[in-house]
Amino acid sequence: MTQHGEGAWSAPGSYVELRTGARAHYVEAGPAEGPPVMLLHGGLPGSSGAAGWRFMIPALADAGFHVVAPDRPGFGRADTRPEHWPVRGFLSWGEYVRDLADALGWDRFSIGGNSQGAQTAAYFTVQNPERVERLALIACGGFNPTFDIDPSQLVPGVPFPQWDGTEESMRSMLTTIVFRTEALSDDLVRMRNESALAQRESLAAASAWNARAIADPQIGQAHRLLGHLDRLTIPIVYLYGRQDVLSPVENAYLQEDLLPNVQFLYPDQCGHQAQTDQPELLNAAFAEFFAEGSLTRATADRAGISTRRPELPGIVRP
Repeated sequence: MTQHGEGAWSAPGSYVELRTGARAHYVEAGPAEGPPVMLLHGGLPGSSGAAGWRFMIPALADAGFHVVAPDRPGFGRADTRPEHWPVRGFLSWGEYVRDLADALGWDRFSIGGNSQGAQTAAYFTVQNPERVERLALIACGGFNPTFDIDPSQLVPGVPFPQWDGTEESMRSMLTTIVFRTEALSDDLVRMRNESALAQRESLAAASAWNARAIADPQIGQAHRLLGHLDRLTIPIVYLYGRQDVLSPVENAYLQEDLLPNVQFLYPDQCGHQAQTDQPELLNAAFAEFFAEGSLTRATADRAGISTRRPELPGIVRP
């Protein structure tokens, strides 16, 4: 296991065959007997488990967790055969998490997710609450339509740079999700661009379905999280960077108002991918939360625990 400065963390990848016959790819670290944790990456082209969580994987492994960071279908080194494309978008990704957990022999585990990965983690959790120990979320603008938030209330983010298949456009796109742009090494940009090219058609299939779910209420009802995520009683924390330009923090306040059972935190000097911008802080927060289901007062304060409403009982300990 190695970490190359500000570049991509690397470890030998593993494959396992799922019940569908798909070959699932993931990176893995930490003791086999440690508490299991699955980390789900975001949804920009070229995303992967290793790219999205390159600073957190080794930290959680060193803390004694058995960490698996998979490449969701449409990303990284996931199976590119058409019969295994995520043609039902988030619904396919939720099923993938279940199938991967089954293949790994995990009956119950904790999940962390960033952006589109946070939304995938939420779908899996509301559909399989008995299997999730703790849930940690980071910056998910995709929650807004699933909570029926009026689009006119949302603060628009920066115009999203389009990826055209080149490394230059990949780097431009990535600058929208991180505050600490020095973390975007040439190796990381190259790795993400190569995987995005390989997964282009598979990801397009998922994007088409997700777009239909927003436009078609009949499909969209299956994506609805309001009335589900807000009723869970398992410990949930949700971190949202104050400098998120892709989906500004004001939109997180609208989400917070609808999730009384979720403890919100607003870390400073963080964009849309807080685990990259403030790795030491996020690593500590996730390790504490996954171990105890709560945070120390010092960590909660450093992570910008919300002052918009009373803290949730049991989430912060002395």
